[in-house]
Amino acid sequence: MAANATDTPTAQLIFRDELVNAGILARSAVDGLYHRSRTFENIVRGVEAAASAAGEGRAEPMLYFPPLMPRSVFELTDYLRSFPDLIGSVDTFVGSDRDHAALLQVADEGGDWTQALTPSEVVLCSAACHPLYPSLTGVMPTGGRTFELQGYCFRHEPSVDPARMQSFRQYEYVYVGEPDGATEHRDSWLDRGQDLLGSLKLPVDRVIANDPFFGRVGRMLAANQKETALKFEIVCPITSDQSPTAIASANCHLDHFGRPFSITTSDGEPAHSACIGFGLERIALALLKTHGLNPDRWPSGVRSRLWP
Repeated sequence: MAANATDTPTAQLIFRDELVNAGILARSAVDGLYHRSRTFENIVRGVEAAASAAGEGRAEPMLYFPPLMPRSVFELTDYLRSFPDLIGSVDTFVGSDRDHAALLQVADEGGDWTQALTPSEVVLCSAACHPLYPSLTGVMPTGGRTFELQGYCFRHEPSVDPARMQSFRQYEYVYVGEPDGATEHRDSWLDRGQDLLGSLKLPVDRVIANDPFFGRVGRMLAANQKETALKFEIVCPITSDQSPTAIASANCHLDHFGRPFSITTSDGEPAHSACIGFGLERIALALLKTHGLNPDRWPSGVRSRLWP
C-alpha cells in the first residue's frame, strides 16, 4: 500500500475514506477531528509499548500529562509569539442569569453565542513537554535529567489529511541539563528512533526540518533553525512519496525553556533542553498505509514488536 500519488490532497482524501470505510476512524463535523476505533487504539498502544521499550532504563518514571495546561505556563513557553495560528484557548461562561438568558437568545437566533464567553485559566496543550518545565525550576544535577512522558496536543490545522489531526498524542523523551548533554540526547535518540521505526518495516528517512513559525519574523526563525540544524524529522510516505509525513521529530531547544522557567545547570547557567517526540497517531497511520488495514495480516516481526 505504498503512497505513489502525485496529487497529495486527492491521495489524502482517498486514504481518509479507506480508513473510514474500514471502520478504523470515524469522521466528525470538523476536519481533523476523528473518533477512533478499538483497532486504531490497539495500534497506538502497541506503538507506545515499542517506544517505551526503546527507552527502558534511560529516563525517570513515566509522566502522563492532560490535554489542558495553565494559561500562565503557556505564556512562558512563548508559543503564542511563534505559532498564534495553531493555539487553542478554553473559554467559559461567567455571567449572571440575565447574561445567560441573553446568550440563549443569541444562540436561538443563530448568532455567535461565543461572544458571551470569557477566557478561562487554562489553554489546550500545544506540545507534550510544555507542562514539564515549571516543575523543574531550580538547579539540574550534573549530567542533567531525562524524562519519559506522553500527552495530548492540539493544533488548529483543519485538514482532510488523516495524518494532520487537530488532537493527537506525542510520546516523548526529554533531556534538561547541560548544552552538550542536550545535543547528545537529540542525536542518540535520532538514531534510536530511526532504528525503532525501521524495525516496524516503515520506509523512513531522516531530514533537517524547521517548525512552522508564523509571519515574516517566523520565516527568519525557521531559516535559522534549519541552517543551524536544531531540528530533525523522521519522515515516512503516507499519502505522498514527494512530501513524506513527519512521524517523529527531535529538537534541540537551546535555553528556550531554561530561561523563562528559571532552570539552571550546576554552574548557574540557563539549562538547555532537547526532546524526541513520536507521533502516536501518525505512526499508527503509517503502519496502516504500509502494511494494510488489517493488523492481523501484518508481518509477524512487526506484530511481535508492537504486541510482544
